[in-house]
Amino acid sequence: MRRRRRLAGIGRSSARPGGPASVGRVTSADDVAGLDDLPFRTEVEVALLLVSPRHRYEGRPADGALPVAADDPDESRDRIELRAGLGIVGDRYFAARAHVHASVTVIGLEGLEAVGTAIGATVDPAATRRNVFLRGADVEALRGEPFSLESLLPGGDGGDALGRAVRFRGYRAANPCAWMDHEVAPGAFRAMRGRGGVRCDPESDGVLTLGPAVLRTARPVALG
Repeated sequence: MRRRRRLAGIGRSSARPGGPASVGRVTSADDVAGLDDLPFRTEVEVALLLVSPRHRYEGRPADGALPVAADDPDESRDRIELRAGLGIVGDRYFAARAHVHASVTVIGLEGLEAVGTAIGATVDPAATRRNVFLRGADVEALRGEPFSLESLLPGGDGGDALGRAVRFRGYRAANPCAWMDHEVAPGAFRAMRGRGGVRCDPESDGVLTLGPAVLRTARPVALG
């Protein structure tokens, strides 16, 4: 059973992430703000992580997606590294000025399952080209909200970035585009409205992995 409880307070810092001084050093969640301002805890699952070094949905959707190049790394990852103010290391939007406040997209799998039900088709989550796919919480509620994700690894000793919360700021909705009708399924473009995920920026450095995780939020978030 998923549990939600209030957390004890942790110290706060006024340091800001993402500036020139933060490049080349670790910006922890405590550098941004103590997690005492994110008192609500929801147990979730990181079910899929996607990192793409280049754009594949370019040009006209009718022409189809660009193929994966032979020397491209596998886009589906077991682990991703995030840098404050920059995004996911190795992703096409990493340090891209055109994607300020949109370097990482988080989406809920329950919403995509609802899309599949609405259009009568099986939805391949990876075809949406989002980055972090969660199960267990209403991701759409994170628009305009601070939150953190912490991967829970059995036997972890906390000696590296694993086991430390990654702080995010949610911004606008990740609205679907016409590509969804071609690469996901006919009707997905319309059905994904309000279920397309949230554009975010990481505000601390860290690592996320597949598996159980903790989502911390400033306000209660409905289960997925």
